[in-house]
This record gives sequence, structure tokens and C-alpha cells, in this order.
Amino acid sequence: MERPTARQANVKERLQKIIAKAGIASRRSAEKMIQEGRVSVNGTLVRELGAKANLSVDEIRIDGKLVSHDSNEAKIYLILHKPRGYITSVKDPEGRHTVMELLPEGTLKVFPVGRLDYDSEGLLLMTNDGTFAHRLQHPKFSISKTYRVKIIGRITDKDIKILERGVVLSDGIFRSQNVRIEKLNRKSCWVALTIKEGRNRVIRRAFEALGYTVARLIRVAVSDIQLVGLKQGDYRYLTKREVKKFLYSSRIKRNEQSVFKIHQKPMPKNW
Repeated sequence: MERPTARQANVKERLQKIIAKAGIASRRSAEKMIQEGRVSVNGTLVRELGAKANLSVDEIRIDGKLVSHDSNEAKIYLILHKPRGYITSVKDPEGRHTVMELLPEGTLKVFPVGRLDYDSEGLLLMTNDGTFAHRLQHPKFSISKTYRVKIIGRITDKDIKILERGVVLSDGIFRSQNVRIEKLNRKSCWVALTIKEGRNRVIRRAFEALGYTVARLIRVAVSDIQLVGLKQGDYRYLTKREVKKFLYSSRIKRNEQSVFKIHQKPMPKNW
């Protein structure tokens, strides 16, 4: 391993950014690790989110394990069709099933990006690219996510307009776009909508605020990446074209796109 130059040794970054770059977790998850006292720098536990370090010269550990980073490591981007009954997490302290169990043993290290709660299903992106995960989740990039929602009863035209204009929730106003009825059943209906935020259970809470019970919630798209053709519990690698298109839509500059080396494998047999 080459020794860092004096200039490299003086460059420090926030710990959560270092952890994300190393492909261990998203920045949000890394922040939680720090606050839980699981991260140490040069033998000292760090709990402050503003703490900085330099991976070239500092010894950074998570749960006692050394953090290392290979800048030439290929980036991995997966799309998983998450079924109900799985936690969107690498581990669960309560012992529930996690989405990691849906990947075959020996799969290169990835982590789930964003929220898709226990009772929800559909498109979940997984990666080892912390920067990609950060851009996917941060509100300033306004990444669209499209859902199909099955509710008990039939939604009124008035409530469709309220969903678009804004539903008042305890943590702020929720607005959605392109709200439309997809299918009418005798005692229920399917509603499609698009959002650009990621608050916890926000779609369910919005429908509940309007008096509706959500029976199913399926994420069918993130930006231009579609769930179509993928069975529950299956996954596939994103194509280079899908990754590049997402990078463009999330306003990553052209010179930043060139650093992404995409790892790809053949699609699963049932894809």
C-alpha cells in the first residue's frame, strides 16, 4: 500500500461520509452507528456527527472491525422485489427477517437504500456505493418514487385533489403528484401516485388522515427504474444504461459520472 502524500494526510471528511464511501452503509445509517457509539477513531469512541477523520492515516473501526476502502472497487447496483414481512435493514435486533436474506450467499457486500417498511413491498435498490445512496435519499435531489396503493373503499375526486394539494400530518404537509385511480373493485380500489420525499410511513399516514385503510402498498418505480418483470423475492443487477440515466436525472455532473465502475452479473434464471 502506498503511503499518503502530505496533502492527502491533511484532508479530513465527516465520519459518516467515510463509512458510506467504504460501501458499509448509507450516510443515514452511518450517522446512527456513530450516535450509538459503535464507531471509534484511533481507539477512541466517537458519538459526534460532526467528527472528521482521514481514512489514509486514521484507524477507523465499526464494532471493532477496521474500515478500509479500495477506490478501485467496482460499484454494485441491485434492484430487489421486496415482499411483505421483511425489514429493510442489514440486521434486525428483534430477529425479524431482513432483505439481506433474499440475496444468495456469496453476493458482494451491499446495503439497502431508503425506506420500505415491513408491510410494504416492491422496488428496493441495494448498492455498495455510499455516494449513490446519499443522492438517492437526500431531499435536495428530488428523486421521484411511484407507488400503487390498494385502499378499502373508493377514493373520491375531492380526496385525490387533497392528496395533490397537501394533507396535513403531524410532521408537516404531505403532497403527491399524478394521483389517479388505476382499478376499481367492488369493495376497494387501486390508486397510483408519485412522491419526492421519504418520511416514515408517510403514504399510509396520508390515506389514514383522509379516512382510508391501506390494504397494500407497492413501490413500482424509482426515477426511471421500473419493477416490471421481477417476481417477489427476486433481484437483478441494474444495467449500465439504467445507472447512467439515474445519475443524469439526479443531477450528478458529467465528470462525476466517470468514476463509477459498474459490477454486473448475468440476470437470475427467472428474470
